[in-house]
Amino acid sequence: MGPLLNRRRFLGSLLALGVSARLPRAFAQPAPITRAIPATGESLPVIGMGTWRTFNVGSDPGLIEDRTRILELFFDRGGAVVDSSPMYGSAEAVVGKAMIKLGRYNDLFSATKVWTGDEDSTRDEVRISGNLWGVETFDLMQIHNLLGWEGHLANLKAMKEEGRIRYLGITTSHGRRHAELKAIMEREPLDFVQLTYNILDREAEQQLLPLARERGIAIIANRPFQGGRLFDRFQSEPLPEWAAEAGCQNWAEFFLKFIVSHPDVTCAIPATTQLEHMRENMGALYGRLPDPAQRQRMIDYVESL
Repeated sequence: MGPLLNRRRFLGSLLALGVSARLPRAFAQPAPITRAIPATGESLPVIGMGTWRTFNVGSDPGLIEDRTRILELFFDRGGAVVDSSPMYGSAEAVVGKAMIKLGRYNDLFSATKVWTGDEDSTRDEVRISGNLWGVETFDLMQIHNLLGWEGHLANLKAMKEEGRIRYLGITTSHGRRHAELKAIMEREPLDFVQLTYNILDREAEQQLLPLARERGIAIIANRPFQGGRLFDRFQSEPLPEWAAEAGCQNWAEFFLKFIVSHPDVTCAIPATTQLEHMRENMGALYGRLPDPAQRQRMIDYVESL
């Protein structure tokens, strides 16, 4: 994870002393489940945090404070990867304000995106995002939904060479444009790909996940709950009696552990606005993961409901 690199981070760390020093730390917890980034071997916790919709709260002080507590709990429970985008309204600015208050940049793996059709504005987009987050070097910079990908990728390659970003990647969502993404993965030196993968949306298993393994590309799984629809559909149903054998105590763990138990998935990025839901999400970072037979049993169960 990136070092403290600028005055904004330094000030944030000082501000956080009166807050974070009073909080229980993750050292009392068992070791989190991690997965290595193929390009470097660097380990990441398998449960990250998305900010789509949830952190787009404008300048409302109360809502920003709520999101700060969400982020604080995420870090306390061992999380690292925080994913955002300029497309997400005020989300990047809210992440930055929360990070200044918490001062926990050493816990952060910063991941955001370039989202513009102007392929000459890559560096400007990265600079703007960096100012909002309070980071000088992003851990991961992604091209959002392949928009202007050829020009942006060339620029991001140069920025990586310069040490301005650590990793580069491309994203898709909602299962779109998989054929084009596959072609890019086959010929471009990507560190990360972000795509939709969950217990009902498993198309990526057919070609993209095996290709990522072959090419040494890390996978971030977005929409792990189908934007909340999995809970709408299954929350009223009981967990199967054998769920604990697969390491699952609630539906959030059930959905997330299915995803991250796939050996080619590096990290899943659920989003939430509620502390209790964050606690459930981060529960998936600990304990055992389902084995292949249990994964199939999980699929069979939800498809039977």
